[in-house]
Amino acid sequence: MKKRTNAVKGQNEIDEKSFAIPRKNVLYIIAGFAVMLFGYVLMAGGGSDNPNEFNDQMFNFRRTVLAPIVILAGMVLEIVAIMYRGKNNR
Repeated sequence: MKKRTNAVKGQNEIDEKSFAIPRKNVLYIIAGFAVMLFGYVLMAGGGSDNPNEFNDQMFNFRRTVLAPIVILAGMVLEIVAIMYRGKNNR
């Protein structure tokens, strides 16, 4: 019986290590994508209903400063998620 459990355990290790990016890193990639998507949502809006009227809401702090910083933070998270190797893989 022990040989069979070891064989199954060894097979799971091979399946997990055969994929280029570990599961933990894939979750970080999804989180980075969500952060970037949130930054794009922050940047949306600010237009005027009347084309003859200027609306300065599109130049407020949220759209010009905060949203780009959130998007860049998401991109940094993506890079870290792809490049990070766990302590076990070194």
